[in-house]
Amino acid sequence: MKFKFEKKYLYWGITAFLVIVASILFYYILFHRSSFSDGIKTLIGISMPIIDGFVLGYLMTPILNKIEKYIIKPLYVKAKIPLNAKSKRRMRGCSILVTIVLILIICYEFFGLIIPEVVRSIQSIIFQFPIYINNLTNWALGLMKNNPDLEETVNDLIEQYSPKLLEYLNTNLLPHINGLVRTLSLSVLSIFKAIWNFVIGFIISIYVLGSKEKFAGQAKKIAYALFDRKVGNEVISNFRFIHSTFIGFIGGKIVDSIIIGLICFVCTNIIGTPYAILVSVIIGVTNVIPFFGPWIGGVPSALLVLMVDPIQALYFIILILIIQQFDGNILGPKILGDSTGLSGFWVIFAITIFGGLFGVLGMVVGVPIFAVFYACVSTAVNRALRKKDLPTDIQPYMTVGQIEESKAFTEYVPPVKKKKRKEESKDEISDSTGK
Repeated sequence: MKFKFEKKYLYWGITAFLVIVASILFYYILFHRSSFSDGIKTLIGISMPIIDGFVLGYLMTPILNKIEKYIIKPLYVKAKIPLNAKSKRRMRGCSILVTIVLILIICYEFFGLIIPEVVRSIQSIIFQFPIYINNLTNWALGLMKNNPDLEETVNDLIEQYSPKLLEYLNTNLLPHINGLVRTLSLSVLSIFKAIWNFVIGFIISIYVLGSKEKFAGQAKKIAYALFDRKVGNEVISNFRFIHSTFIGFIGGKIVDSIIIGLICFVCTNIIGTPYAILVSVIIGVTNVIPFFGPWIGGVPSALLVLMVDPIQALYFIILILIIQQFDGNILGPKILGDSTGLSGFWVIFAITIFGGLFGVLGMVVGVPIFAVFYACVSTAVNRALRKKDLPTDIQPYMTVGQIEESKAFTEYVPPVKKKKRKEESKDEISDSTGK
């Protein structure tokens, strides 16, 4: 008797194998979380140059596309060079070269102007720190001398908390000095390692830019191989949405932060703020973080100015409040638009959750990541509502108690359909009057 092989048994076997593997993996993650997390950290550390390369290539892709479309390709067309496969490779190589040179020039000019000034400012702060502390102390003493009630309150606080401060220094801080020094040494080594990974990643990004269409084609090929045509189209469409959300938000936020840093530099020079370049760099860099960024950068900058000149610190705080209002209400919406589609609550929610999980990086990328998740959930909910012949707009759900008892669903017409209904009613009136 000839044995007949059936594919369903193979599928059952693969399914059972995957279930067993998933169960073992779940058990290992649940009861050996520390070992699993250490393994993930090791894998990420090894892959960091490749991750840096893909991230840099992804961020440089819009610049490359603009240069290739508006500079290099018109030159080829003007020179009447046929756009075959060989000339396209040369055109891509020229575009990559121009992109790299442009980015290196911008970085060199920017850091050549900023870094020396920042270093000089930090050196000045270190050398004159005792003087600043003395000035701040004299200002505080003068303020308390003119306000006896405030002086009494401050003295009570000092008497109350000074023993606790001494106890903390003796029991917690001093015994851990060696560990602190070791941590700082490891941090310096980590910085050098990160720089090395960045250099390797920059080299990898050149290859990513040269083969980005090939990578995209391979990804689409895998999508259509794993799914049917309809699901594959939906997967590719979702990834395009993710790309547009990320590149729109991250690119727009970088441009917005650069403009805010320049505005801060100009304004601080006008009002005579100490260390104008240093505080402007702090404000510009931290502005990349949505919502909390202005406070993260503004508070230490205000304290730095306060040590030099308390009156200038007050002017600086007023200036930062004005700049951030301008950014939040005028500049930010102009540059970013509605790139995420999230309300203020969900922005704070995303920053809080992702910042707690992944630190500063999570605060930067948490908003676009959550925007993608929010859009996916919203799409799934709207699809389910349409299958049930229910409206997808939020307005009728704000007043409904139960669908059977509410007229909101039967009487509600979306704004676009209302306009069509008005036009239809006009047509009916004109038909009835014979005009």
